[in-house]
Amino acid sequence: MSLLAAVPVPDAFETRTNATFEALMWALARPGSVQTLPTPGMAGVAEALVDRECRVFCDDPALADRIASLGAARVALPLADHCFLGLDSGLIRLTEVAAGSALYPDEGATVVAEARFGAGQRLRLTGPGIETFAEIALDGISPIFWALRTTLCRYPAGFDLFLIDGVRVIGLPRSTTIEVL
Repeated sequence: MSLLAAVPVPDAFETRTNATFEALMWALARPGSVQTLPTPGMAGVAEALVDRECRVFCDDPALADRIASLGAARVALPLADHCFLGLDSGLIRLTEVAAGSALYPDEGATVVAEARFGAGQRLRLTGPGIETFAEIALDGISPIFWALRTTLCRYPAGFDLFLIDGVRVIGLPRSTTIEVL
């Protein structure tokens, strides 16, 4: 038996979740850049990020059932490692999202939400991973959200944000400064 025969071949699920995870990491590494996911929507993102050791909050019942099938513990919003929110309905509860602290920034949550790219509110992004600045336009997110995020994300504390539009994703880490234009 050759060494190559002993190397396991990833199945379709593993290949898809690995590709999703890679797109998410590139999105955070280059805030404001649009990365492509292998499948549309938040379910694929959940499959890539969530496992049995995660605590998850989700305000969409269908997605919550899919996430539960991954083995994650469903918890109240303040206890969640990963929050899958509709930003229109979840906006009121945004202050409950775990933001970590200066001593334990790793306790800040990851928020995943849907938005429409290329139209709507224009934003200027600055910070690590952005050479000078980046500008994006997002629709479906209240301007109040950005003010709340600024208050809640005092680096190193805060939460990381993934915005999903079909198969496209933008990552906004807590270290990114966002100016509403």
